[in-house]
Amino acid sequence: MSAPITPDLVTVPRKLETEVKPNLIGLSRNALKTAFADIGTPEKQLKMRVNQVWGWMYQKGATQFDTMTNLSKDFRASLAEHFQIIRPEIVTRQISDDGTRKYLLRIAGGHEVEAVYIPEANRGTLCISSQIGCTLTCPFCHTGTQKLVRNLSAGEIVSQILIARDDLGEWGKPAGDKRLISNIVLMGMGEPLYNTDNVRDAMLIAMDNEGISLSRRRITLSTSGVVPEIIRAGTEIGCMLAISFHATTDAVRDKLVPINRKHNIAELLQACRDYPRLSNSERITFEYVMLKGVNDSDADARRLVKLIAGIPAKINLIPFNPWPGSPYERSDWERIEAFADIVNDAGYASPIRTPRGEDIMAACGQLKSATERQRKSAKKIAQETGM
Repeated sequence: MSAPITPDLVTVPRKLETEVKPNLIGLSRNALKTAFADIGTPEKQLKMRVNQVWGWMYQKGATQFDTMTNLSKDFRASLAEHFQIIRPEIVTRQISDDGTRKYLLRIAGGHEVEAVYIPEANRGTLCISSQIGCTLTCPFCHTGTQKLVRNLSAGEIVSQILIARDDLGEWGKPAGDKRLISNIVLMGMGEPLYNTDNVRDAMLIAMDNEGISLSRRRITLSTSGVVPEIIRAGTEIGCMLAISFHATTDAVRDKLVPINRKHNIAELLQACRDYPRLSNSERITFEYVMLKGVNDSDADARRLVKLIAGIPAKINLIPFNPWPGSPYERSDWERIEAFADIVNDAGYASPIRTPRGEDIMAACGQLKSATERQRKSAKKIAQETGM
């Protein structure tokens, strides 16, 4: 067992709860153009000014207008008068034994979300959140036990990337240097396709070649199966798709992924077959958490490969990441390997995901805001003490 981790605590002053000035982070280029026109920027300068400010925010990580030295002093003063560039604040940063970093971020309204950075030999993946809490109530997922508060804005979503780049010192590196954040996965708190508009707008910023400049193939959106939004996401975002699948019969998936009662396995898989750009080079990933005695039998493995027949796909097998009070156990390692062998023999890649960040509750399915955990703990203590 790993030794207890002492979080690397970052405390910063609380920002104003109400943003008096509009925040430029998260606005599209067209929205920036309109905003700059509204403060009197000449029409012939608008495109240039948008490009300049865009580059400062998303290529150089600027948070103050006075650092934007290729803008005139008068324009910088006007920007500072009317707008702000504000990120969520880091409440805590925890670093795991394996190098995984978990950020607890406080956003407008005092709410909190988590983002996780996972360093690997050939890439660095940032797992970001799209909602505060979740409505899906999947019983194996810690986040699913936290009620939905609200959707995150496009600015709050893309700011998770900016904050991680701040922390990793990734601004201003020479072209050609290895990127520390090379991949984005929308697998944090919340269901991305219940917040499609803001997720789309944030990812279009992330993919902009004159900004963060991530390839669409380096962005993966994970959904539990919001079928009506799947094709739209493929058309409007064009990123890679992952399905939180986790069961091979409707009876079991109804319990593990309750949205299945609304959009069953057959409907979900048809949406996968219709997903734009689907090909052998752009496969759908099926996420499958391994729960002891629930969904990990040889029969489940055989049903799985029959269900996805004809879909260019790979299957990520995820050893269950336990959390306090969870009703499930992780499948034995031998059982996971036997399941993987059946899937592999059918011609599908089935990597077994190495659990990362378990010692700081940063592994898949473990994210939940600290204030929510503390609130639950306080309630439990009060019940036990009769207070």
